[in-house]
Amino acid sequence: MIEERRGSKTALGVAWLRAAHQVIDSPPLILEDPAIVDLFGREPVEHLRTAPGALQTPGARALRSHVVLRSRYVDDRLQLAEGRGTRQYVILGAGYDTFILRQPEWAKALRIYEVDHPSTQMEKRARISRAGRTVPPNASFVGIDFEQESLKEGLVRSDVRFDAQTFFSWLGVTMYLTEAAVDAVLRTVLEFPAGSEIAFTFAQPAASGQEGAMRVIAERAAAMGEPWLTYFEPEALERKLRDLGFAQVEFLEPADCAARYFADRADKLPAPTRTTIVSATI
Repeated sequence: MIEERRGSKTALGVAWLRAAHQVIDSPPLILEDPAIVDLFGREPVEHLRTAPGALQTPGARALRSHVVLRSRYVDDRLQLAEGRGTRQYVILGAGYDTFILRQPEWAKALRIYEVDHPSTQMEKRARISRAGRTVPPNASFVGIDFEQESLKEGLVRSDVRFDAQTFFSWLGVTMYLTEAAVDAVLRTVLEFPAGSEIAFTFAQPAASGQEGAMRVIAERAAAMGEPWLTYFEPEALERKLRDLGFAQVEFLEPADCAARYFADRADKLPAPTRTTIVSATI
């Protein structure tokens, strides 16, 4: 189970933050994503240059940092995986991810599968068409209604090779699922061969002094019919991943994140202060 939300509103909101990053934050951009601007239309996105409004509040800047960072981190991990022989890329809960439209030359050897609910995929494909963009030949859409079939069944139906080293990304989804549903996805990933990897985000329980921001984000999602259900402490999540059978577990720690992606930024876009991104390799 990935998500049963239909036409996810939070996925569209996250995509808007990636689009805003292209025009209201200073270069070098953490995530170069011109395709997302096309999916919204250049005029409304370019309007943000002179009227960013609420997108420049401290809370909005922090959320935008997280959103663009997680996609950049996945891109970096995927490139490393491709260099060691990965030839399949599965984007779980893809939403309005644009990697298929902005893929660099090294990614052209990959077979890319976007997994999401059919209604979200229908809206995304309509936006791609309106933008005058085309889906590249190495990309496929795997529409799965999780009330009708499992992730494994959907992947098998779409000719995903379970004997090939594969990279999975899973961004902004685990908090909307039950822990049992998260475990089911991880077990499916573990059916792939050694060297396969999953990079995903998770929500930590609110720490002292951060309850307000966490509560606001979670309440906004709940108001859109997409409540947060599951939280993980990093230590407990690492134990879970290793107990399930992952050989290597690596968290993107705040200090490393700040040095690698946010150092000396003219716009002072803040680096995340909590650990919410992990990669696990078989």
